[in-house]
Amino acid sequence: MVKKSTNLKRSKIANDLMSYIFDNIQTDINLDYLSEEFNINKFHLHRIFKEQMGTSIYETIKSIRLQKASNILITNRYSTITEIANMCGYSSQTSFIRAFKQRFNQTPKYWRNGGYKEYSNKILKQNFDDNCQLDFSSLKRKLVKVVPRMAYYLRQKGYTKNYREIWEKMTAWIYTNNIKEYEQIGIYHDNPTITPLQNCDYVACVVPKVKNLNLSNTNLPMLEIQECLCITFDIEGTHNDILKLAQWVYQEWLPNSGYEKITIPTYMILKKMIFLKIIQ
Repeated sequence: MVKKSTNLKRSKIANDLMSYIFDNIQTDINLDYLSEEFNINKFHLHRIFKEQMGTSIYETIKSIRLQKASNILITNRYSTITEIANMCGYSSQTSFIRAFKQRFNQTPKYWRNGGYKEYSNKILKQNFDDNCQLDFSSLKRKLVKVVPRMAYYLRQKGYTKNYREIWEKMTAWIYTNNIKEYEQIGIYHDNPTITPLQNCDYVACVVPKVKNLNLSNTNLPMLEIQECLCITFDIEGTHNDILKLAQWVYQEWLPNSGYEKITIPTYMILKKMIFLKIIQ
């Protein structure tokens, strides 16, 4: 039986590694390098990660690269396939095309020319209903520069309605640590219009607003929300409304906006479980 303290330590290592992969997906990530970065034997690192995350490090890197690429191919009309491959960490267009076709049964060129709609139709029918009455084209939006900040977080697989459970845990953590001023942020690593909801990576984050807050005894891992330039949308609605907004942004607004998406994920700022903003 694994001790609680040992399991917490392994969970932190796996979560830190996952955050590292997401933040550096555009680079050439290999197990030897990760072993040096985390100062852990690479075979032990692999065991810890697979035990905690359910997949190997290499499988995870490959999946994240292809998920990012499949999304950017839709939104970035003016980027070449080679440029998108490089953005997602592929050293050659040939290796990217081979991996992409193996994953999606389409070439990147066919995908960006409309093939993704064929792929996503079944997913959209499973993930969304047609009860949303919001007019997304009338939403207020603005260009903002997001400042970097450190967040405590919990990670889960899935954008399904059980995301409320993860926020209940974060709320309990907030009260336990007597944090009075904070920001709640939900990070959406995947595009739910082309990835089944149960397979999407979701991260619930809390950013304390008090500087130099002493939380040295907390069990939660930390990550940095990176500085970037974003378009924000203000919205109040249900979980389904947010998913429909994602569909509209990814498939309608962003491809025609003149903006291009980068590998930094979409995230939402929440208040009392009311979604306030979705950021690209």
